[in-house]
Amino acid sequence: MTPAGRHTGVAVIGGGQAGLSISWYLRRRGTDHVVLERDRVGHEWRDRRWDSFCLVTPNWQCRLPGYEYSGDDPDGFMTGSEVVTFLEKYAAGFDPPLHQGVEVTRLRRTGNVFELRTSDGTLTADQVVIATGGYHRPAMPRLAEKLPARVTQVHSSQYRRADQLPAGDVLVVGTGQSGCQIAEDLHLAGRQVHLAVGSAPRAARRYRGRDTLAWLSEMGHYDRSVHEFGDADEVRLRANHYMTGRDGGRDIDLRRFAREGMQLHGRLLSVDGDTITFAQDLARNLDHADAVAEGIKDAIDAYIARAGIVAPAESRYEPVWTPGVPVPELPLSRIGSVVWATGFHRDHRWVEVPVFDGRGYPTHDRGVTSCPGLYFLGLPWQHTWGSGRFAGVARDAEHLCTQITRARQRQVAEGVSWLAGTPTETYPDLEWAA
Repeated sequence: MTPAGRHTGVAVIGGGQAGLSISWYLRRRGTDHVVLERDRVGHEWRDRRWDSFCLVTPNWQCRLPGYEYSGDDPDGFMTGSEVVTFLEKYAAGFDPPLHQGVEVTRLRRTGNVFELRTSDGTLTADQVVIATGGYHRPAMPRLAEKLPARVTQVHSSQYRRADQLPAGDVLVVGTGQSGCQIAEDLHLAGRQVHLAVGSAPRAARRYRGRDTLAWLSEMGHYDRSVHEFGDADEVRLRANHYMTGRDGGRDIDLRRFAREGMQLHGRLLSVDGDTITFAQDLARNLDHADAVAEGIKDAIDAYIARAGIVAPAESRYEPVWTPGVPVPELPLSRIGSVVWATGFHRDHRWVEVPVFDGRGYPTHDRGVTSCPGLYFLGLPWQHTWGSGRFAGVARDAEHLCTQITRARQRQVAEGVSWLAGTPTETYPDLEWAA
């Protein structure tokens, strides 16, 4: 049944892992709600990932409320299509009140309720959970405007495979997880790749007999609150460590790629006529990435020693390549295409509720905003490192469901209708755990 024209207790905007997770908790507590998904379940994983994409986090971390990975390769890494199947099976397993193909185009507070204008009409809700994540509009730098029309340009979310791009060298800009993995994909396909290397950190895939993320999970890193760090706002902006789950999982070693023929450059600075200019910071950026990886190993070594764990010894990383004399310029004539792995912008322009800071980030405490009844879920570092991942979204969803329940109980105690215009005493099922 279409949600247009109705009133609901809770409207969840977004039907990805975050929206489905809180729906599971709301459904278990008998809370009236709808989930509005502008596309279909798994859209982000289906339509905004390249063909060889796979998760960086191991399968055992793929767990949602009431559901987790149950295959025969817990230490492996799901492909994009397998993630889609995982989410589809999850949704089918508890039958959420999900409406696919319904886009919310405007959200505002009207009196005691929220009004949601959608592609399917208008509805109202007592409370709203915005579960659309933090990656909305591809971030394309203004430098892209200076490239001639003959150069094919794609954002990382549009890249699919090497043969999608025309003949000629490929410049990949950005060395976060997407940039490094796409550069590797092109490199393995035999393309001549130029990679503009930024300051993103890296981590070893495995160390001392285990996946590095398994050590970090056991050490409690996924449970550390963002507020334990000196500057929460800066932590939320940090790039993720690059590694890959491809072919069973391995390190991404840009130095090895360079030894094999990939051309590494510093940060992209400018495009002027037929010249591309890079910063002379390649050596520093590579050294920084290595230092972060080795620092993680130091922490693991200390944990193993402190806990008295028996684990195999392992020699440390030795650089297999070092940059020579910097070549800050590259002829644009060599480049046939550019892949911009430059991240995303948040886009909450459709939210007409004053809960954002000067940079457009929603101000919140574990997803609870200053506007009563409005919540966010699934943001990177919303509460912990695991918040924007399968590993931690369930905990955040359960926390918000508790806040929603308490707000609902306060409404009932104050004699305010849970469903607009309906006496609360006609709803005898208002008994649930706080």
